[in-house]
Amino acid sequence: MGCGACSSHSGSTPSGCNSQGGCASGGCNRLNTFDWLSQLDIPDPSSYNLVEVSFKHGSRKGFFRNPDRVRANTGDMVIVDSNTGYDIGRVSLTGELVRVQMKKKKTTEKHVLYNIQRQANERDLDRLAEARDLEMPTLVRARAIAASLNLNMKIGDVEYQGDRRKASFYYTAEGRVDFRELIRHFAREFRVKVEMRQIGARQESGLIGGLGPCGRELCCSTWLTDFKSVNTAAARYQNLAINQSKLSGQCGRLKCCLNFELDTYLDALGDFPQDVDRLKTQEGLTHLVKTDIFKGLMYFAYDRDHGRGKLYALDKERVKEFVEMNKRGEFPVSLAVEQVITSPVDDEPSFDDAVTGVIELPPDKKRKKKRNNKPRGGSRPPRDGKPSGPNQRSGGGGGRNKGGNRPPGKPKPDKPNN
Repeated sequence: MGCGACSSHSGSTPSGCNSQGGCASGGCNRLNTFDWLSQLDIPDPSSYNLVEVSFKHGSRKGFFRNPDRVRANTGDMVIVDSNTGYDIGRVSLTGELVRVQMKKKKTTEKHVLYNIQRQANERDLDRLAEARDLEMPTLVRARAIAASLNLNMKIGDVEYQGDRRKASFYYTAEGRVDFRELIRHFAREFRVKVEMRQIGARQESGLIGGLGPCGRELCCSTWLTDFKSVNTAAARYQNLAINQSKLSGQCGRLKCCLNFELDTYLDALGDFPQDVDRLKTQEGLTHLVKTDIFKGLMYFAYDRDHGRGKLYALDKERVKEFVEMNKRGEFPVSLAVEQVITSPVDDEPSFDDAVTGVIELPPDKKRKKKRNNKPRGGSRPPRDGKPSGPNQRSGGGGGRNKGGNRPPGKPKPDKPNN
């Protein structure tokens, strides 16, 4: 879950992220913002006294006032005021970009209540590192306490304040949870002020982080902040199979990326004919099977084939003509005459000449099964050098041949009729 800058390192510690070589925080690109104005050697004529401060590598952000005595710049570690003590964070945005970010989040200057006290020193950073080391053991212990109280909730993340006086517990639950008894246990166990924050499943994935099936970090943990509703209609418009396991993300909900290209698909579907589930031809009734939006083709099949027949690809403009013909009572001869040949294009690269030789695999040697000639009922030890089986008994044995052993192949003598 590292960015490209993790490759540029000095020694054994990567210089591209702030995890010091351990990405247990969930990634180094968590809701990051690039202050490109700070990289330019241009003085800001209209300085803005508000800055954006990021906490815990971007999992939480806030706006604070930047006094003239501090004048913190982008990338500085600062100590900010809070309702209980102080907290330590990194300045992520300064200048006019803060004004744009506040407008995006619908925040005004009158809502900014706290200031930056000073820049953090080494002692403050060591105290912050100790607080981050306590978060994982606290999370494990908090889950055990919640399970012992039989509460229907899941604690997803724990965040300690910079001064270790307050801990925020992020949890998910289906409904309302009475956690008053839980807070008393937490306060007695961890000796801090407890704050419970209920979040959704998508927000939980953003806090924890992870990798998606595309191979990149999750959108909700890197840049996505507003979560829109996603339904299966978005998958149907894009001709995706309704497979819940493939369409669901790590949060258990439908993937947010289903909405990214939905507008493009809807615009492309506007050029296709509507209500063409059925077409009549002289050979019979056909039904629409699928639509290739990129190539502009519509695939039809005859009803008599019961879904196992051949598919006929028709151009969307030709389908519009067939619809008008059906409205006039006219029917095309056959779909086989009008179909579009979907063969590879001539200018596409061919890889036939790239094969230098035939690769012959060694024949698969089949192992012969050993036949077990041992009788199922067991065998007796040989007598007089002749083996005896379960059906070969002598004397008055209780076997099938009560009169002793007869030579093989000799029929039983018939009894005289009295």
